[in-house]
This record gives sequence, structure tokens and C-alpha cells, in this order.
Amino acid sequence: MPITYEHIKTCKQTGARLGRVHTPHGSFDTPMFMPVGTLATVKTMSPEELEEMGAKIILSNTYHLWLRPGEDIVEEAGGLHKFMNWDGAILTDSGGFQVFSLSDLRDIEEQGVHFRNHISGEKLFLSPEKAIQIQNSLGSDIMMAFDECPPYPASHDYMKASVERTSRWAERCLAAHKRPEEQGLFGIVQGGEYEELRRQSARDLTSLDFSGYAVGGLSVGEPKDVMNKVLEFTTPLLPTNKPRYLMGVGSPDSLIDGAIRGIDMFDCVLPTRVARNGTCMTSNGRLVVRNAKYARDFGPLDENCGCHVCRNYSRAYIRHLIKANETFGFRLTTYHNLYFLLELMMQVREAIKEDRLGDFREEFFEQYGFNKPNAKNF
Repeated sequence: MPITYEHIKTCKQTGARLGRVHTPHGSFDTPMFMPVGTLATVKTMSPEELEEMGAKIILSNTYHLWLRPGEDIVEEAGGLHKFMNWDGAILTDSGGFQVFSLSDLRDIEEQGVHFRNHISGEKLFLSPEKAIQIQNSLGSDIMMAFDECPPYPASHDYMKASVERTSRWAERCLAAHKRPEEQGLFGIVQGGEYEELRRQSARDLTSLDFSGYAVGGLSVGEPKDVMNKVLEFTTPLLPTNKPRYLMGVGSPDSLIDGAIRGIDMFDCVLPTRVARNGTCMTSNGRLVVRNAKYARDFGPLDENCGCHVCRNYSRAYIRHLIKANETFGFRLTTYHNLYFLLELMMQVREAIKEDRLGDFREEFFEQYGFNKPNAKNF
């Protein structure tokens, strides 16, 4: 199997786990945050910068790369790693989330999903077999099974039918996988907020030989306490000898809370998306650098951060660039936010190693301001 998980330590204080995932393009320690490079690029960042800030694995998007430039062009280039000049690991999602979130006109049937291209309006069809074929052509290290990602909230009856369809699609994904010695394939546990449906989905998927397992259908609008509750009863259903991935989660509090609940891998567009609005993650909470009060602030974005941006550029300069719509400003805020989350995960790993992740959570939440009334989150 091309993807293996090595368990290193369990935190005595919280039960969080420290581990290492081995892939054909290197290993990475977990819990780990994965920057999102939707179109074979993490927006405004070079692969060299990602490597410099400690990213070991990034995520790219099957749906978007299928539409542009086409998986055949990526395959002709020698695969996604060569195409984008990235030597680290790559995870590709299945495209299912985009089909269900970007297209208002879609028709789900047993074979797959009919929908319209969100760019051109052209009619398209994506099936489990097609999603796997695209990912086999892209050559990612970790591929995701094609699933249905229902909205929140969804009725129990709808969710039950969706879970059963996702399980049948998962079997078809495994059968369609043409490069099992080179690429791992993860199954996705669905079921919304319903514990018995999560149990059913986990039972179905863990009976199949996937390289790892994701918890899907969260961070889709549900309150954070609901997400944490779902993780508490779902994560223990997953194999302990394989990676566990929480899809689409990237706020600092949820990364810590997810790790405490046994998650190894996270991804989210949040740090790159808010960076383009001039919003920065700092050790003291959210900072909107485009605000007028920073016009003459010549200090760094975060005095406790050692990233290249904080060591060399001021809030006043970055605010000027963003107000002037200069790309360099977006590059600086993006670099800082990604560095901040990668550094946070390194601190989480250290806290697990020292059996003090619960204490770390309390200290971080206090300093970040999550414990204050009307605290601003992302």
C-alpha cells in the first residue's frame, strides 16, 4: 500500500495522537494542516515558499483540474507533481463537493451526477469511475472516493439514502482504481449529525480496504459544537492504523479541537481566502490589516511570529499594498496565514508529545480571544 500510517504517541491528557504518514513523495508528521492548491497552485504562493514554511502536503482539486487544463494535459506533463514543480505529497479531492456546491442545476442518479460546468454552462457528467480516472491521470499521492456531500441540515431520510449511495459509490471507486501500488485511496464517512448513520457509513467503508478515511459533510454550516460532537462519536469508529482526515476545516480553534478528537489531517481554503481580504491570523486573534487604524502602524502583523513577512514588513506597508490592490500585499498576508497554521500544528504536535494538549488549548484560546464574549472567529 503506497500510503502508510505510523503511530508515534497518544497524548495522555487528551487522547490526541501524534503520527507520521508515509507517501511516495515523502512523509509528514501529524496532526498536519494541508494548504489548498485548487488549480495546481496555492494562490499567490510558489512551491519554494510552501516548502520554506514547512508544508509537506498540499491539496488540489479534481473538478477544477478536469475543467482546466484537463487531466490529459497534466498527465502528458508527467503528472501533477511535475506539472506544478512540487516535490512533496499531493492529495486530490474527488470533485464531489464542487459538483454539489457550485452547480444549482444537478441531477443525482445511481450512475453519477449530471450538472452544468460553472464556467461555461456546458452539460457534464461525473461518476465514481470518472472521478477515479481523472485522479489516476493527475497522479496524486492520495485520492478521494467520489461521494455525495449533502447540505446541512438534511432530513434523516435523505441522509440515509445518501449514505447508502456513497457506500455503493465507494465500492465502485475501489474497483475503478488503476494505480493502487502508486496512489492511495481514502474513503469518506458521511451521515450528517445522525450518529446511527455515521456508524452505518463507517461500518460500510471500513469493511473495504481503503488507505485512509475521511470524515466528510462537516464544516458545511453546522455549529462548531455539533461538529465536535459528530467527531466524538465518529473518529473512534475509524481504524487506528490508518490516517484520519477531516475535510474542509481550517480555523485555528477547530484544528486544535479536531486533533483532540483524533484527527490527523486537515485542509481548508480559509487562510488563503481571508488573506485576500486583508484578514490575518495572529497569536492574539484576528487582525484586519486593511483597517484605517494600521495606516501608521510600523510593527509586524504578529510580534510573536517568526515568519519571513513578520520579520521584514510592517502592518502599514501591507495595508498600503492591499488598499492599492497590489498583488504583493495578498502574497504577504497569504504567506503569513499559512505559516501561522503550519506553526500552530507544529505546536500541537509538541504538546501531544509532552502530554499537555489540553493545557495548550486553554492557553491558546485565552490568548487568541476565543474565551471572550462575542469573540470574532473566522
